[in-house]
Amino acid sequence: MNVPNALTILRIFFVPLLVAALVLENFHEWLALGIFLTAAATDLLDGYLARRWRQVTTIGTLLDPIADKLLVSAALVSLVQVQVLPGWMAIVIIGREFAVSGLRSIAAAEGYTIKASDLGKTKMASQVAAISCMMLSVAHESLWVPGMVLMWGVVLFGVLSAVSYFRKFWHKVDERIKQRRRRELLALERRRQRALLRQRGSKGGAGLGGAEIWKPPEVS
Repeated sequence: MNVPNALTILRIFFVPLLVAALVLENFHEWLALGIFLTAAATDLLDGYLARRWRQVTTIGTLLDPIADKLLVSAALVSLVQVQVLPGWMAIVIIGREFAVSGLRSIAAAEGYTIKASDLGKTKMASQVAAISCMMLSVAHESLWVPGMVLMWGVVLFGVLSAVSYFRKFWHKVDERIKQRRRRELLALERRRQRALLRQRGSKGGAGLGGAEIWKPPEVS
C-alpha cells in the first residue's frame, strides 16, 4: 500500500473519532475541530502526493470520494444530533453528494470521466470552513450566525455545482445510452429476421422433398 492510499484509509478511520468527539456528553469542540481539520488535510495531501509521485491507483480513485463523503456526512449528521444545524441542510448537502456520485458512476460505465469542477472545489473548501465554524458554535454561541451564513454558502455552491455537472454530462450520457439501446434493438431485429428466413427456408425444403415429381406417360 502506498502513502496516498494509506492517508485515504486514515481519513476513514477518523470518521468514528469525529462522531464520538461531537456527540459524547463531555463535548470537546477543539478536539472535534482538530480531528476534522486533520482528516480534511489528508484529503488534500493524498491527492497531491498521488499526482506528484505518480501513484494514482484504482483503489485510491474509488476510496477517495467515499472517504470524503463519509467525513462530511458524519460531521453534518453529528451537528444535527447536537441541534446546531437544521436537518434539511444536511439532507440537501448529503443528497447532492449521492446524486453527483450516481452521475459519476453512470458516466464511468459509459466511458466518460467527470472531473471536479471549480464550483465543486469551492464547495469543498466552503464545507470545511462552515463545518468548522458550526463545531465551535456548539460551545461558543456567537459563532452560530457566521456558521449558518457559511452553511448557506455550502448549500448554494453544492446546488450550483450539481447543476453544472448534470448540464455538462447528462446529455452526453443520455445520448450514449440511447445509441447503445438502438444498436441492441437493431441487432435483435437482425437476429429475428435471420431466424424467420431460416424458418421459411426449412419449411420450403420440407415441402419440396415430400412432393411427387410428375413424369409424362409412356407412349406405346
